[in-house]
Amino acid sequence: MPEERDVELSELLAEVRRIDVLSKRLVTDVMAGHYSSVFRGSGIEFDRVREYVEGDPQRSVDWNVTARMGRPFVKTYVDEREMTVLFLLDLSASMTGGFSHWSARQAAARVCGCLALSATRNNDKVGLIGFSDSVDKYVHPRKGVGHALRIVRDCLALPGATTRTNLVPALRFASKVVRRHATVFVVSDFLVGGWSEALTLCARRHDVIAVRLLTPELAPPEAGLMRMHDPESGQETVIDWSDRRVRNAYSGRVAAWRSRTEDDLRRANVDLMDVPLTREHDINSIARPILKFFRMRELRGAKR
Repeated sequence: MPEERDVELSELLAEVRRIDVLSKRLVTDVMAGHYSSVFRGSGIEFDRVREYVEGDPQRSVDWNVTARMGRPFVKTYVDEREMTVLFLLDLSASMTGGFSHWSARQAAARVCGCLALSATRNNDKVGLIGFSDSVDKYVHPRKGVGHALRIVRDCLALPGATTRTNLVPALRFASKVVRRHATVFVVSDFLVGGWSEALTLCARRHDVIAVRLLTPELAPPEAGLMRMHDPESGQETVIDWSDRRVRNAYSGRVAAWRSRTEDDLRRANVDLMDVPLTREHDINSIARPILKFFRMRELRGAKR
């Protein structure tokens, strides 16, 4: 078993490097050149309060101190030169199966690998929280390529403590364990709910991005009998996809889930990066959504 994991890890790292080499813009233009502007956002840190001098913008005035001292004071900030990138990775059983070329877990490892190596190039720290229905593993954020590769290995090999998913403990842990502003990627299929409040609170402290892995089975087959197994509950059922009512009901539930998830993310002020998983091997299936997300953030920043 360890040998199989080592082989898969070697293949994964080779794939990440190929993505780096083949997707030049991903590395040199977007993920390196504009990394800071895309992810730092509000990544400035309060420095001190000083007396107002002519030319200071009015929006920087600290009105509380001004009222107390009887003369104008302004807040000053410094640009954060060092960021922390934290991955919250879903280790539950629903991430391990499916009909795609890569499981959701394997795709998640590749997404985290690309982002972790990009953070390392920018001299940022990278950390990991692996979770199922509780926090299963915490890797403290550190710098360096070796540490980033350790994160990639853990994304692939860490076992979940249980089969079930609960995002709430991981989100609360992330809010407490990293005190300074960080960029937090929550990587999951988001098939369970109940996380909205915890996500909102986490997003008040950190720049949170939801990475939603979309498996092919979210679209129902045209026909045929299929035995379905729920990897988290263990329940099995047989579904007749030839029945139009069954397909329509399933499609309706999937649409409602997607809409509900997106509404919750929007209310929490959390950006969404959708990563569709394909049945066929497609190296760009990882680079494509990352590039799309970076462009969205760049365009939104340009309009502000």
